[in-house]
Amino acid sequence: MTLSPPNLDQRLAARDRPASSPVMYQRWQDLLFLHWRWDPAAIQATLPAGLTVDTFEGDAWVGIVPFWMRAVRPRFLPPLPGLSWFQELNLRTYVHDARGRPGVWFYALDCNQPLAVILARSLFGLNYVHARQTGCLPTSHRPAEFHSLRRATGGVSHFRYESVGATRTAAPGSLEFFLVERYRLFAQRRGRLWSGRVWHPPYAISAVDVDQAETALWVDHGFPSPDRPADHAVMSSGVNVSVYPLQPV
Repeated sequence: MTLSPPNLDQRLAARDRPASSPVMYQRWQDLLFLHWRWDPAAIQATLPAGLTVDTFEGDAWVGIVPFWMRAVRPRFLPPLPGLSWFQELNLRTYVHDARGRPGVWFYALDCNQPLAVILARSLFGLNYVHARQTGCLPTSHRPAEFHSLRRATGGVSHFRYESVGATRTAAPGSLEFFLVERYRLFAQRRGRLWSGRVWHPPYAISAVDVDQAETALWVDHGFPSPDRPADHAVMSSGVNVSVYPLQPV
């Protein structure tokens, strides 16, 4: 048991494919990763018992990630029209548990698929929120555009972005690796901490031109708005993902 930040070997080991069978398959497409440096003590105060804020060179990070979910399906079923394709927007930070396993803590996951919201909240203990979302995927002639309106609060988020330059994978040990190469999530369900794995190839990421990035997620979750552009921004065209069962921590 350790409360020290994960070392590079532990971070690399997180990318190994689990030996067990996945419960779901999905594709995450045209992801925008926006990240801001944050005070570690402020983040730690928001976390449940059993999780410690993960830091890079002394800084905590808060991320906002809009993207498209494609062909979401249980392992034994095909994708279903009208159910398996939707948008998602999440507000997140980075943590590790007492065993030094790095992962993601989600403050919120906004989604325009009501059934996905119900299932994710009830089965996985994740803070999914129903939102009205529209947008368009990027093409050679136009950037990606992503718009989200929270039904409960009226909070609006809007993003317009496009890839620029060549793609690359994040170098192990780099800030980009710390921010995007995450293969474990943590959730709190029935008063207990749980952990789940995902597996996918390393992200092919690129520099990104962010023409617009406005969001009410900060206010809706008690964070002061950073009032500055993201300290780090990249995008990825996407990855195919295997999702594994939650296990108690």
